[in-house]
Amino acid sequence: MASAMNIDPSHIESLVRSAVAQALGGVAGASSKPNLVVSISARHVHLTDEHVEKLFGKGKKLTPEKGLYQDGFYAAAEQVMIVGPRRRMLPNVRVLGPTRKASQVELAYTDAISLGIDAPVRHSGDIAGTPGCVLVGPAGAVELTEGVIRAARHVHMGPSDCAHYGVKNGDFMSLVVKSPQCSVVFEDLLVREDKAAKLEVHIDTDEGNACDLDHATLVELRKQGPCKCQDH
Repeated sequence: MASAMNIDPSHIESLVRSAVAQALGGVAGASSKPNLVVSISARHVHLTDEHVEKLFGKGKKLTPEKGLYQDGFYAAAEQVMIVGPRRRMLPNVRVLGPTRKASQVELAYTDAISLGIDAPVRHSGDIAGTPGCVLVGPAGAVELTEGVIRAARHVHMGPSDCAHYGVKNGDFMSLVVKSPQCSVVFEDLLVREDKAAKLEVHIDTDEGNACDLDHATLVELRKQGPCKCQDH
């Protein structure tokens, strides 16, 4: 009996996509084109298990309320108040799950200004040396010494999506958004490749409003050279 081979399903999918494209004569707009989703990521908080208990009560776990586009991630029923310098506050900020190894607050630029926090543009998880804040929940408060960021725009991709666009994890892309009144090109989208990821771009509320994403007539991803942003 021949021994079983371990074959990466994503590799098989890539081969199938190539075969379909060849069968269709390489016609642009063929069915192999990935389905691009662009999502506005509103202000939110990621918490550790320890901080969940401090904010919501001993033994408390996050309560999934709404699944996000990426499988396994969700908006929780729990919310917190963010308190910045001079007691400036943002109430009812949603917690996203699952929990993480380090708590993190992700704000848009206008949110940070409102709180009086000089939040740097960082990729998620890169919080060393960032400002902190106070989080307040129904059972207590947590003071973060760091963790407040303006999340850098990025794109989630699976292996077949990366193959389609000719990029790899850590590369950068541009997002073209054409709207009736305010078309915009967003540069420096970090490619975050994962076998389980669906093709999805994340921009914040300021960016979504700037390009009038709700009325966009076209969204398109393009390969880009090295990142040009000084903040990343």
